[in-house]
Order: sequence, then structure tokens, then C-alpha cells
Amino acid sequence: MPIAVVTGLAAEARIAQRNGFVAAATAGNPARIATVTRQFLADGASLLVSFGMAGALAPLLVPGTIVLPRRVVGADGTAVSVDAAWHDRIEAALRAAGIEAADGDCLGASAIVMTPPAKAALNARTDAVMVDLESLGVARAAEHGRCPFIVLRAVADPASFALPPAASVGLDRDGRTAFGAVLRSVLRHPGQVPDLIRLGAHARRALAALGPAAAALRRADAARLSPPGGEG
Repeated sequence: MPIAVVTGLAAEARIAQRNGFVAAATAGNPARIATVTRQFLADGASLLVSFGMAGALAPLLVPGTIVLPRRVVGADGTAVSVDAAWHDRIEAALRAAGIEAADGDCLGASAIVMTPPAKAALNARTDAVMVDLESLGVARAAEHGRCPFIVLRAVADPASFALPPAASVGLDRDGRTAFGAVLRSVLRHPGQVPDLIRLGAHARRALAALGPAAAALRRADAARLSPPGGEG
């Protein structure tokens, strides 16, 4: 198992699987991330990838922007660097596909960052340009298992966008949409419907960007495995 992919959403895992990778959705649950990464490492993964959508902390990142961070930082200020060789390999593959990836740090959070003021405060305090719920767990597992890792993400919600309340309850434990919880949230807060529609549009742009990004990851892996002067 050369490359193993950890995502939050089942839809993100399916994109990785369609590109030939082993992938598991975790819904951002720390225990699930630890279990999945432990199994991947036991099965012989040579690279762990945190893959999927992310929230922007930097104001210039728009939905659909691919981000290829060089470090994952925690709320306590600790940082884990991604594998430099893999980062450069994937960056080159993305560029060859016409994709200019943003860099900057990824903040590993324990909860969804819901509001523009909270995003701005985290950006100012950590200098991270994006935030997600899986990357820090993947980084720590990779560090503990002495396995290289990278983060490959697409921006969904921009820094200026306030997430609607349903976003905090929208997933089940397998990373699928929790329709019952979303409906209950909408019934309690019906005014969030326009923002839910906007969030859906942002997510569609991010998911559409992840397909070409996963294909670039596959090409980077194939190029690594090809002998000098050989085919592939």
C-alpha cells in the first residue's frame, strides 16, 4: 500500500479511490483518525495523505483553491513538517496540470471554525492559511510511525464566510451527510437556508478541484516509481 489517504467526508474518499488510492473517511473524529492511520501504517503505507476540503483562514483564498501546505500547526504552536520531496513532486505535477497550489501552514483544529472573526483571529495568531480537522491527526500519526505525509486540500468556505449552524452537525460518523440532523437544524434556524445553499456551491467547487489534484498525486507517484529513462 504505497499511498493511503485520510479524509473527512465520504465524498472526498471516493475521489481518492477513483484515482486508485486506498482511502478512509473519518468525519474529523480524532479516535477514528488514529484507528485508520494506525491500520494504514500496519498495512505498510509508505505515504499518508490528508486529503479533502478545508476552510480558508487567509482572506485571499477562494473556493476551489488547491492548498499544498509545508507544515501542519496545532493550536498550541507545535508544528510538523510535511515530506519535502513529496511536496515538491506533487507541486510539480499540479503545475504540469495547470494548477497553481497555494502554500502556507495548515492549522489542525479540534472543531469547525464557524465565523469570520474566529478565522481572522486564528490567521493572525498562527499565520496558517487554512484549517481542517484531519491533518494534525495524520501528521502526528506519521511522525510517530516515521512515515512521510503530505496535506493536499481544496478550499471550501472562504475566510469571509460565516458557516451556517447546520455545518456543525452535518456529518455522520462515516463522513456522510446527516440529513436528519441538518433538517432539525434548519427547522430551528430557518434563516440559514441561503447560507447553506452558498456553502453547497462552495463545496461543489472544492470537490471539483480535488479530482484533478488527486490525478496529479497519482502522476507524481507514477513518476517516482518509473525508472530513469523508462516508460510511465
